[in-house]
Amino acid sequence: MPDYRARRLPNLAGPAAWESILGPRTPLPPLDGTLRADFAIVGGGFAGLSAARRLLQLEPRAKIVLLDAGQIAQGSAGRNSGFMIDLPHELTSEDYAGADAGSDRALIALNRHAIGFAAEAVAEYAIPAGYFRRDGKVNGAASAHADAQNTTYAHHLASIGEAHEILDASAMRELTGSDWYRSGLYTPGTVMIQPAGYIRGLLGGLAPHVTVHENTPVTGLVRLAQGWQVQTLKGRVEAGTVILANNGHLESFGFAERRLMHIFLFACMTAELPPGTRAGHECWGVTPSDPMGTTMRRISAAQGGNRIITRTMAKLLPGMVTTPGQMRHAMAMMREKFDQRFPALKGFAMEYSWAGHLCLTQNNSSIAGRLDQDLFGAGVCNGLGTTRSTLTGIAAAEAALGHDSDATRFFAAQHLPNRLPPAPLAQIGANMFIRWKEWRARRE
Repeated sequence: MPDYRARRLPNLAGPAAWESILGPRTPLPPLDGTLRADFAIVGGGFAGLSAARRLLQLEPRAKIVLLDAGQIAQGSAGRNSGFMIDLPHELTSEDYAGADAGSDRALIALNRHAIGFAAEAVAEYAIPAGYFRRDGKVNGAASAHADAQNTTYAHHLASIGEAHEILDASAMRELTGSDWYRSGLYTPGTVMIQPAGYIRGLLGGLAPHVTVHENTPVTGLVRLAQGWQVQTLKGRVEAGTVILANNGHLESFGFAERRLMHIFLFACMTAELPPGTRAGHECWGVTPSDPMGTTMRRISAAQGGNRIITRTMAKLLPGMVTTPGQMRHAMAMMREKFDQRFPALKGFAMEYSWAGHLCLTQNNSSIAGRLDQDLFGAGVCNGLGTTRSTLTGIAAAEAALGHDSDATRFFAAQHLPNRLPPAPLAQIGANMFIRWKEWRARRE
């Protein structure tokens, strides 16, 4: 009987559009047989691949095996909006600011460390520049309430010495091609990535040094005299140390039970826009000034096509599975949001739609450290999927090697995620609260 058995596996609706627009890639073969390694990593997203790279930096001769339940870049790593954000991005806040100036400064430094780690990987592995653009981002405001949130956040950024610029309606129209926004708050530190392209690039750079098996779900972990046996459907990995880099699916193995909030966000991507389409600059990204609003992003051929992405509607789903009805409802909402912003493109075809899984905790704690003897976790992104997951991967690798750093100390000092109410009450109450917040932010 495994010490830890996977009770469920990732189940995400719709194609990972970011990966689809890059064209097909032949997946690496599933594990079949028994391997031995110094380190086994479960999960090939931002956390798992970052952990592998950090292990190799600290222990170049380490034998590493990485297993992913699906095809890398088709899971959650290929389903986010591609904002690698350096500033605080607290989704439960009114304006993204954190608890206080001191904690925000510390978090900004760590976020920038993660972005710097990613930038070094881009250079080292010759990842295309279009997959990692230092464009910054804009918090867009369509209502007076959201405009006030922008002003509040701008004052906070000024108080901690962070660069920013207020954009008026005219500047927002020039940037996005839309008359919808009354203001925007531009911050320069966000990197706009092609998430699947970046993940593919990491995989390609690591593949010569790391044994990777895709379509290999891990079913259980068995404690050995030294290390662990990682069990899969057709194979085993015996490793001295294991890192679970599977975000909210840590709970599927029995960790942080009833402490993780599994939030699903829905998104869609247009078909290729006709030449000359009025949609502002060739590349831009707008997050809503109210965290419960709608994210919009335009990409160009360098990211896989001249397209616009819309992302909105959140659902708390403890079972980690969406329904076709939820997808239909999300698509209707996203269609309305898109048509409002781009009336000249009203009804334009959406080629892809999908759901993405992110994981939050009530007290904004992540998990990046020891779970059991020789077993470490890297998960709980708290709404900063690309940046926080990169950082948890770095910290888990360092903790596994006993390496002391700002990242390991940051996560070691965090409290255990707060316990949630029983699942039915939590789901009903949280989704009612989300619906109210979304209704209040309906113009956003």
